Amino acid sequence: MMIGKIRYNFSPQKFRVFFSGLSSSRQRRMATQLKFQRGGLQATDPHTHPITIVGQLEHLKTLGYDKVKVKFGDRVSEELYNRALSTLSPSPTDSVSLYLNYANIVAIPTAGSRHNAPSRPHCFAKAVKSGLSCADEEGLVIIAPYSHLIPLTAALARAFPLYSRKTKDPESKHVLNVEYVVTDAELGDEEITTLETVAYSIRHSARIVDMPCNELGVGEFVEECDSVVKKLSPSHQVVMETIRGEELIKLGFGGIYNVGKGASPDRQPALVVLKYDCKNDKAQNVAWVGKGIVFDTGGLTIKGRAGMCTMKMDCGGAAGVLYAFYLAVKLGIKCNLSAVLCLAENSVSMNAMRVDDVIRLYSGKTVEVNNTDAEGRLVLGDGVAYAKKDLKSEIIVDVATLTGAQKIATGKYHAAVVTNNEEYEGLFMKAGKFSGDLTFPLPFAPELHFSEFKSEVADMKNSVADGGNASASCAGLFIFSHIGFDWDGIWVHVDMAGPKKNESDRATGFGVLLLNYAFENGNTLFQKSSMLSPPKK
Repeated sequence: MMIGKIRYNFSPQKFRVFFSGLSSSRQRRMATQLKFQRGGLQATDPHTHPITIVGQLEHLKTLGYDKVKVKFGDRVSEELYNRALSTLSPSPTDSVSLYLNYANIVAIPTAGSRHNAPSRPHCFAKAVKSGLSCADEEGLVIIAPYSHLIPLTAALARAFPLYSRKTKDPESKHVLNVEYVVTDAELGDEEITTLETVAYSIRHSARIVDMPCNELGVGEFVEECDSVVKKLSPSHQVVMETIRGEELIKLGFGGIYNVGKGASPDRQPALVVLKYDCKNDKAQNVAWVGKGIVFDTGGLTIKGRAGMCTMKMDCGGAAGVLYAFYLAVKLGIKCNLSAVLCLAENSVSMNAMRVDDVIRLYSGKTVEVNNTDAEGRLVLGDGVAYAKKDLKSEIIVDVATLTGAQKIATGKYHAAVVTNNEEYEGLFMKAGKFSGDLTFPLPFAPELHFSEFKSEVADMKNSVADGGNASASCAGLFIFSHIGFDWDGIWVHVDMAGPKKNESDRATGFGVLLLNYAFENGNTLFQKSSMLSPPKK
C-alpha cells in the first residue's frame, strides 16, 4: 500500500503532514458500526488501528499528552504531540496528522454566538468525517466536558446514517470504536449505555426519514411503531393503538382520512398512539404529536419536480416523535407520555381530496380546503384534538416538517417554535441550545393572524390569504385552533422543515434530543447535562 511522500515542518507556527497519495482504504463504506468502548482508553497502535482525536481546542490543550498516549503506541512522541497542538487554528475546524494518515487530531471551535449550541455539534459532525482514515476498523476519541457528551454523540450518529442501497462493495464493513475523555468528570458504564441509546435513537429516526416511500409507506411505518413497542417491552409498560383506513372517517378523523384517501387501498392512512404510564398518580399527561406524511406530492395542488424531491422526508416529525418516545421511556421520563403519529401519503388519484372540499376534523370544526399541499396541519389538527379530548393531555407538543416559510423565518439549522406559554418558549430555546436541536421562537398572536384563514362557507380555510403575513406562525395557529384558543393547557408547535436534513440531503433525526431535554427524566447524564427543569403549571 503506497502512502506517498511525507513532509514534516517542525516550525512552532506550522506543522503539517502532506500526502501526494492516499490509500484505497479511504473509499467510503456502507453503514458504519459504532462501538462504544467502556473502561477508559484502550491501548492501540495507530498503524493497525487508526485513531482520530476530536475536541474543542481549549479542551485538547488542557488535556495533556499523558491522557492519550496509550492510543499512539510508540508512534507519536510528546514533543510531536505538543507541536501539533500548537499549530491548530480551527476556522471552523482544523486538523493535523501525527503519524502518516493513521493518527490525527481534529479541533473544532470554542467560540459560538448566543443562538448556537456551545458544544458546536454541526462543526463536530463535519470534523469527524474529515478526520477519519476510513480503514475497515478505526478509533475515535472524543475530548469534551460532561455537558457536551450527549449532543456530540448525537452529531456523531448523524454523521453515519444507516440507510443505503448502494451496491458497490455491499459486504464492506466500517467499524468505528468510540471512546471518551471527559475533562471535568468521570464517565461510568451507565453513562456509556445512555450514549449508546442516544446514538441508536438518532440513527433510527433518521433512517425512517431517509427511506423512500416504495420501502416505507404507512403500513411499514406502523410496523416500525410496533417494533419500537416490542423493543421496550416487557420491561416498560407501553401499549399501542392503531386506527386505519375507513375506521378513521367513521370515528371523525377527517383530517388524516381526507389527506390520505387518495393513496392506493394498501397504503391507507393511520393514526398510531403509543402510551407510557410512569406509575405516578401526580404525574402530568403529556402528548407528543408527529406529522407523518410518508410522501407528499402536494395532492391535486401538485408540487413541481424540484419541490417534490426529498418529500419522502415529510414524515420527519413523526419519526422524531417515535424515537424521542423510545429514548424517553428508556431514560425513565417522569410523566405519562403519549406519542400520537398522524400517518398518510398525500397522493394524486381520482379519490384524492380536492380544493374546495369542506371537511370536518376530529375537533368538530369544519375546514374549506384551498390548498391540498397544506396537508400537514390537517392531520395534526386531528392529532392534537385527540390528545386533548381522548388522552386528557395537559401539555401537547406537535412536531412537523410543516412549512417552507419556516426556512425563511429561522433557517435550516433552527426549528421554529410557536407556543401559548412564555415559559415553555424559553424552555424550548434552552433545550435546543443544550441538545444541539436548535430552535427560535415565532410570534404567538391569534387575534392578529388567525383571520388569514377566514372562510365564507366553513369555520376556516387551511391556507392563508396572505403568505407574507407570518405564515409559519399562522400554520401553527391553525393546529392550535383545533385544541381551542381558550384551552388552559400548554401547547408547543415545532416546525422543523429546515433542520430535518443536512447539506447532503440526509436526515438528521431532529427532535429526538429536543423533546428529551425539554421534559424531565430520571437519567443522571441528561439531568447533569441539561440542568433544565420544565416549568410547573
